[in-house]
Amino acid sequence: MKQAVHFGAGNIGRGFIGALFSQSNYHVTFVDIAEKVINQLNADKGYNVITAAEHPETLAVQNVSGLNNLTQEQAVIKAIKEATYITTAIGPNVLPRIAPLIAKGLAERVKASDENVYIIACENQISATDLLKGYIFDALDEETKAHMINKVFFFNSAVDRIVPIQHDQGSLDVLVESYYEWVVEAPEDIPFVEGMTIVPDLAPFIERKLFTVNTGHAVIAYFGYLKGKETIDQTLRDSDIYEQVQQTLQETGNYLIKRYDLDREEHEAYITKIIERFKNPHLNDSVKRVGRAPIRKLGPQDRLIRPALEAKKAGLSYTYLAKAIAAALLFDPQEDKEAMKLQANIHEYDIEYVLKEISGLEASNDLTKEIIAQYNALKS
Repeated sequence: MKQAVHFGAGNIGRGFIGALFSQSNYHVTFVDIAEKVINQLNADKGYNVITAAEHPETLAVQNVSGLNNLTQEQAVIKAIKEATYITTAIGPNVLPRIAPLIAKGLAERVKASDENVYIIACENQISATDLLKGYIFDALDEETKAHMINKVFFFNSAVDRIVPIQHDQGSLDVLVESYYEWVVEAPEDIPFVEGMTIVPDLAPFIERKLFTVNTGHAVIAYFGYLKGKETIDQTLRDSDIYEQVQQTLQETGNYLIKRYDLDREEHEAYITKIIERFKNPHLNDSVKRVGRAPIRKLGPQDRLIRPALEAKKAGLSYTYLAKAIAAALLFDPQEDKEAMKLQANIHEYDIEYVLKEISGLEASNDLTKEIIAQYNALKS
């Protein structure tokens, strides 16, 4: 049986990428530090993926196992030596931590085998695989890098599937939305994986997804939190927030249409489809989960700052994006460490300092001035 190694045994890993490999007759080895999950994978050798819908469907995922990368390094290296695919869904910030281990596995692999291996980082981050490749190469000598040519291939991807907080913490089963998209920038002749869409140029797909799905999700979460809402679908019933989401996605859409020459009607239909997905009450998705880690989400290349800067650069409106950024700056649930750090920085310094430090925005930038104006309006 073909082998896939997937770093990240969380809900996205099990409920999305790992499930697709299993459907494609791969044995999936999940690599994670969550000892309980790893032990359960090895004991149960399978789990169910259940769709959040009026009439749920259940997919039985089989041929899976787990390894703990902290305590089973040699076993992970052996798995990498035998894999056709190596994928990740662990969060962009964790990629530098797992790269040295992947590098060790690849170093041993290319000495012993000429078989191709394909590496794909499935993260909500533009060019995540390129980042991972850089971290891996930092851990390798020049001779090993030379041996990797025409054996180890790195492909960027865009992933889209909503996986809410799971309420049965003792189970490996995962509740997911029915819709998913996994787009990979790669040649057509790579080994088949069910549900993987191959494209020659990923940029339009990943920016369309990030600046519609991720931006829209964040806007709902931050305004929902400010109004004391609990879930994403509940928040969208608020007409003022619904209008904010629509207008924000019009701003990101105007940039995307101009940048990639997209068909306006098709993109409008895409926006409508995305908002309908957010309305799904069966997901019961928390605004605190979707809004978590605001420092990362206010990064210069992420879902709010990047499209606002691009819209400004293109001479397009960014008022609603600025208001969404201001709402993110007010996100302060005590259980969210990043939110608490963000609030501490705002309290100790000021908004200008925070926007410079985490978003790369200069005080003189008109976007900075608009965000501060919106922030003060929301606070008052």
